[in-house]
Amino acid sequence: MSGYFTALSSADVLTELAEADPSVVLVTQDFGPIGSFTARFPDRHFDVGISEENLVGVAAGLAHAGLRPYVLAMSPFLTMRGFEQIRDDCAYNRNPVTFLAPFAGLEAGPWGPTHHAIEDLALMRAIPGMTILSPADPGEALRAVRAAVSIDGPVYVRLGFLTPIDGYEAALRVGEVVTLREGRDLTLVATGGPVGTALTVHDALAADGIGARVLNVHTVKPLDHAAIERAARETGRLVTVEEHSIHGGLGGAVAEVIAECGAGRLTRVGVRDVFCTEVAPYPELLRLHGLDAAGVERAARAALG
Repeated sequence: MSGYFTALSSADVLTELAEADPSVVLVTQDFGPIGSFTARFPDRHFDVGISEENLVGVAAGLAHAGLRPYVLAMSPFLTMRGFEQIRDDCAYNRNPVTFLAPFAGLEAGPWGPTHHAIEDLALMRAIPGMTILSPADPGEALRAVRAAVSIDGPVYVRLGFLTPIDGYEAALRVGEVVTLREGRDLTLVATGGPVGTALTVHDALAADGIGARVLNVHTVKPLDHAAIERAARETGRLVTVEEHSIHGGLGGAVAEVIAECGAGRLTRVGVRDVFCTEVAPYPELLRLHGLDAAGVERAARAALG
């Protein structure tokens, strides 16, 4: 499911939260009416148009006034154009603003590098006090929206292309990874949509007798250091999988953990140090950058030596 439609489907959750809490408001970027929320609370939905710096500033001002803003805006423009306002107006002031950011990663496809968000995790990770949620499927995305309301300070909810994971209904506990599969030969550490890809790779490896642990890192910050260190010590080899640059995102965060604990070897699967300039459908972009199941499987087998 497109991250945009996942964001729109969160309208019912936001409506429920707004029913219980009169401080919940919605600020959007030229997206028009947002489902049941706009229908039920038209006076609590503020659409400021395509002006990301102003968008974040308005949300911060509403938070200063005692409200609980949810912001809906495209990931690449929100994080890059609005970075200073997110940093200074929201994080520095500990304002409880939740950012719902669809079109993360390469989902915008043929719209080109200007519309790709492959640096957003790196940008948000660098901001003190920022919580980063990166759900693995549409159901978990809705749980992330619910969880954000109880978090002190700003929250970034990354919404890329998400495919439902059969039977996955685990509670989202901020800061705790979910172990989806056990294994002792290596660990696939994934976030967002690539979690589903990691599960596919797990099955392919299992057919050859290789046990791959699969971790769903739905909270990139604060990262579950204990689970990462445990996987490094117990399986020895870790492969991070993310629809993001290999620099500064999940791969960078995991590298920091294993460097400090002195255990494990790491392979990072993501967009290399390049812009994604190919004009192609989204699945083809994943293939070209080694982020489809075949590419992740190759990286996992190479990590095993």
